Amino acid sequence: MKNHRIQALLGISSCALMLASVQAWGAPIRNSATPMPVIQEPQAPPSQTAPSQANPTPNQDQSKTTTFTGVIVKDGEQYVLRDSSGSVYKLDDSSRAQTFEGKTVKVTGRLDADSKMIHVDSIQALAS
Repeated sequence: MKNHRIQALLGISSCALMLASVQAWGAPIRNSATPMPVIQEPQAPPSQTAPSQANPTPNQDQSKTTTFTGVIVKDGEQYVLRDSSGSVYKLDDSSRAQTFEGKTVKVTGRLDADSKMIHVDSIQALAS
């Protein structure tokens, strides 16, 4: 009988241990540590290039006024500016350029790089 008591006691102990293990295994793990905040590095602003003063490149910022030099020539019905490298730029107000045909000029305006058109602010003749 003593043997039966020991076996029963061992059986109950084993069941209790097994139940405790199952409950602990199914429960979520609790972590008392506070999560660390994520620190982001500041981003540098995009680099800017200085505009060319003599002959701008087609990818120049369209909002900046620039000075262009070249000769006014007639291209079909329009007057255009041809610079020293041979590049041709349309002028948004071709009629203003008509009086300067064949002359070297300084045109001040904003370049639309996609259409290679200068939005003219002023045109001035230069001494040849």
